[in-house]
Amino acid sequence: MNKRLLALLTLLVIASMALAACGGGAATEAPAEEPAAEEPAAEEPAAEEPAGAFECTDAIGCVSIAPGDPIHIAYALTVSGATASLGEDSKGAIEIAIADRGGELLGHPIELSGEDTLCNAEGGQAAGTKISADATIIGVIGTNCSSEARAAMPLISQAGMVMISPSNTNPDLTDPSHPDQHDGYFRTAHNDLFQGRIAAEFAYNELGVRKAATIHDGSPYAESLQRVFAEVFAELGGEVTAQEAINVGDTDMKPVLTSIATGAPEIIYFPIFEPEGNLIAAQSREVAGLETVLLMGADGLFADTFPEATGSAADGMYLSGPYVDVNDSAYGEFLAKWADQIGGVPPSGFHAHAYDATNMLLNGIEEVAVVDADGTVHIGRQALRDYLYGLSNYDGLTGNLTCNENGDCATGEALGVFKLSTEEVNGAWPPPVFWQP
Repeated sequence: MNKRLLALLTLLVIASMALAACGGGAATEAPAEEPAAEEPAAEEPAAEEPAGAFECTDAIGCVSIAPGDPIHIAYALTVSGATASLGEDSKGAIEIAIADRGGELLGHPIELSGEDTLCNAEGGQAAGTKISADATIIGVIGTNCSSEARAAMPLISQAGMVMISPSNTNPDLTDPSHPDQHDGYFRTAHNDLFQGRIAAEFAYNELGVRKAATIHDGSPYAESLQRVFAEVFAELGGEVTAQEAINVGDTDMKPVLTSIATGAPEIIYFPIFEPEGNLIAAQSREVAGLETVLLMGADGLFADTFPEATGSAADGMYLSGPYVDVNDSAYGEFLAKWADQIGGVPPSGFHAHAYDATNMLLNGIEEVAVVDADGTVHIGRQALRDYLYGLSNYDGLTGNLTCNENGDCATGEALGVFKLSTEEVNGAWPPPVFWQP
């Protein structure tokens, strides 16, 4: 084969291979068409919010509650031990206030959780730690005892929550110059600046006594209340013969009582709790010189368990404490609800204050809430505080309530002095009011 023919054949082979590579053969299936490279789509926002969607601008944050989720409030109350009647008294009132709204607010169920504060600083610290760590909690009803509030409130305030106490009475808690006063703290209970004065005026003006001794247990509540009593009693012209102290847990009160007897007081004022108050009253009758001394306690002993546990020494004893007119129709309706929903009668004196506190909190939530079209609720924490600080002329069971810039909402009008008798010693409760200022 000559060179010219060989070159021609080579050219034909190369041409046929090129045609096959281009897919020109009938048996070769064309590949699926590659999609054209698309321009990157503008990224869609995840679940784009409608125009005007809620944006939290509250200074200390917002709580958002999704459709179907509960509006969560909490209590911090002493519901076990010797002071349980005080906590159960408040807890029952909270439950009645929630039931009055059908258990719902703004289309959401109301959830109530709680912590037992034990009427001491350690219990308050533990409750404050647990409550402040739960960001779903909007507000707190509590505490019962001022020592609890002193430990719990720094944590609750730092978390942005509000707390409304039905029974804290220590003046320091709403004194802006005192480190125990914190933003977000309110109370429907009277300030002991009122109660201490009323107790002293009753002793001096109504009972006619001129010599008085006091006993406290070192708690913020008891120490400040006896101090106010002593100061006012002295201002009125009386003589304070002794201001003694015992410790929580003490059982032998005779050394203190024997010391008090040397001053020959006509009345002993001891604004403390059970069981120490029971022991002071009972043992006073066994100390020479005190067999007939007048005895006066305060709202810490205003509990249905006190007269029975104390016995005959409670007969004739006076108690200063909260008073709501039993002839008031709204209060009568409340007591009927208590009998129906809780059973019996309230075991202590601050149930009406707890009822008012709960309604103030729920009203505030309702007032400041922003509600989305789907039912989501947003609560501004500072907005709720501002609402309560600005609350004026609230018509409560305990009277007309107006909160000042320090958190005091009560005027002291719901106070009285009660006298115990053999009826209370034998189980009747509550005692009738004996005197009102």
